[in-house]
Amino acid sequence: MTTPFDMADPATLGFDAGRLDRLSAFLQSSYVDTGKLPMTQLVVARDGQPVYYDRQGRMGEGREDLRDDAIFRIASMTKPLTSVAFMQLVEQCKIALEDPVTKVLPEFADLKIYAGGGGSVPFAPGQPAGPIRFVDLMTHMSGLTYGLQNRTNIDSIYREHNLDFARSRHDSDGFIKILADLPLEFAPGQGWNYSVATDVLGVCVERLSGLRLGEYFQQHIFGPLGITDTAFGIAEGQGDRLVDAYQYVPGKPPAKIDGGPDSKLTQDGRFDSGGGGLCGTITDYHRFTTMLLNGGELEGARILSPKTLRLMRTNHLPGGADLTEMSSSLFSESNNAGTGFGLGFAMVIDPAQTLMPSSVGEFYWGGAYSTAFFVDPVEAITMVFMTQVYPSSTYPIRRQIKTLIYSALTDSRA
Repeated sequence: MTTPFDMADPATLGFDAGRLDRLSAFLQSSYVDTGKLPMTQLVVARDGQPVYYDRQGRMGEGREDLRDDAIFRIASMTKPLTSVAFMQLVEQCKIALEDPVTKVLPEFADLKIYAGGGGSVPFAPGQPAGPIRFVDLMTHMSGLTYGLQNRTNIDSIYREHNLDFARSRHDSDGFIKILADLPLEFAPGQGWNYSVATDVLGVCVERLSGLRLGEYFQQHIFGPLGITDTAFGIAEGQGDRLVDAYQYVPGKPPAKIDGGPDSKLTQDGRFDSGGGGLCGTITDYHRFTTMLLNGGELEGARILSPKTLRLMRTNHLPGGADLTEMSSSLFSESNNAGTGFGLGFAMVIDPAQTLMPSSVGEFYWGGAYSTAFFVDPVEAITMVFMTQVYPSSTYPIRRQIKTLIYSALTDSRA
């Protein structure tokens, strides 16, 4: 098999190669051969050096075998990048985490807390919400929501306005204007709900920098890191590299919902979704995770300081709580037990409660099409997994991959 990585010998970095090979066999027999996933791509690294790479399946229906340089919709794996971008501006003292978002978004000056109504009934006038701070956006404690939560009348109105999928429907100012007229689910800082908060954060990056979010990423993250194939949308002539996207259908093979070459992602979008709009390759995201493992630096390019990154990957939930105590979400990209949340990442705060091998301080996130990554600073291990089936709650594949990786580790640094 070809590989886009310069591979290291697993044994020299504390892995059993035979046990790592279980990953390929498992993915093939449990997911690709059974038709549950159309394709899989995985890289595992230690100390930034790849020790395992595997790709299986096809680019999509009637298409060629999965390419090493395939482009995937990484969805909510965009969120850590937007969070890094915002923290770059914090480092420059252009803004502070404790500042109210009205400093950048005056539209949010009169937010109210939900008090009833919705659907065919107007929202009841609620109590003033109090200020959302930037830290509330980054920790998903803002009171905002996602239409995909599908629990409340507020979620319903988000779906009506297509706020979860704004790329072709709203520009940044229009997106904020709609949100400003809707009630919050709870007072800022009083709960945790996975939401469009990182999209809002991306608009803040745009207003603070004077750049569209994709341009900011290119100048301040992608360019310095040598990330060449990740963007909001697909460049002209690159549609053949975009995999087909699928949706889970109970009892049936996944249904194709978006092609590669004929995807609307090959057309310009109105909105750069900081919460879920990027498309990119496994090699690009590996470079991003290696920068995170290195404390904000890669090959001489300093993206963030180690102390800033440490602040981001520290649990910010009140009283050291985990998500079982704080979350009202029907859906998020994390487990709840033993899991805290920082500034753009979930992290393991109690490995025993997660019921799987892990390290204290390991941080991670995933995307709605079942993509995932984690960074373990204790063991210096990173993982990036790509596939394309929505939603990510369909299969326990993230837990399974993580279990197989740690079962292959022979030299623990814990």
